[in-house]
Amino acid sequence: MSFDIDDRVLAHIRLVVMNKLRRNEPFMMHLDRIDGLGPKSLWIHPAVPLVFHFFGSRSPVINRAWVEALMAEASGAHGMTMLPEPDPSASAAPATA
Repeated sequence: MSFDIDDRVLAHIRLVVMNKLRRNEPFMMHLDRIDGLGPKSLWIHPAVPLVFHFFGSRSPVINRAWVEALMAEASGAHGMTMLPEPDPSASAAPATA
């Protein structure tokens, strides 16, 4: 089964999936109306092969705040839903004096 997901969104999903599976932490991922046919729920587990195919030739800039928010979602009891992209400065490290 395949899903068309924007490259920017997919780059962030890929980071979450890589980190969760590297830690051997399976999780549920929910995709709302990705194909016009209604919501889908996917069980993400190390035993399930995944392929991430990007259409663009440039790697999207990663928003660390978004990755952190998605990681928190994926670690929750209900699994990961696609949150809107937050302001990139939301997780900016405090300035050192």
